[in-house]
Amino acid sequence: MRPGVDVDRRGAARWEALGALFILGVGGALHFAFDWADGFRLIAPFAPVNESVWEHLKMAFWPAVVWTLLERRPLHGRANNFPLARTAGILVMTFSIAILYYAYTAILGYGTLAIDATLFFICVLGGQFVSYRLLTGDERSPSHNRFAPAFVVAVAVLFTAFTFVPPHIILFMDGLTGTYGIP
Repeated sequence: MRPGVDVDRRGAARWEALGALFILGVGGALHFAFDWADGFRLIAPFAPVNESVWEHLKMAFWPAVVWTLLERRPLHGRANNFPLARTAGILVMTFSIAILYYAYTAILGYGTLAIDATLFFICVLGGQFVSYRLLTGDERSPSHNRFAPAFVVAVAVLFTAFTFVPPHIILFMDGLTGTYGIP
């Protein structure tokens, strides 16, 4: 590991904390965006179109991607591993939501809105913490930083494709109606 830049830990912490607030606020609003837009299909890749777990992952993913674009310039030269840090944070927050949702519903036998909202909050904070740790840690391999964003792009493509043509497995099934994809 190389030491990298002289890291601004306080600045990175501030940006990741603000990011958590942004992701939580925008993510919460995204839950209703497709209905607010009266089913406008151009918004479908970015907002949940039904009550499936997969669709709800968009609530963390897209706001985190937007936040990454907003904080890139202010953190440039002030933190290490920006591409890797943000990619790891985005993927941790997004997919830990699904993992923890299925874990708790397997234990309880049902889901509740209160637990779902708490998980969203915890997973967003967790993803931002992972990002912070990588931003303020030792510089990683240039290839890690170069290729990490490809994973975010791949997930973005999957969100778009599976919104319109979802696989018929439980992750994509609307728990209220038993249907898949756009109603």
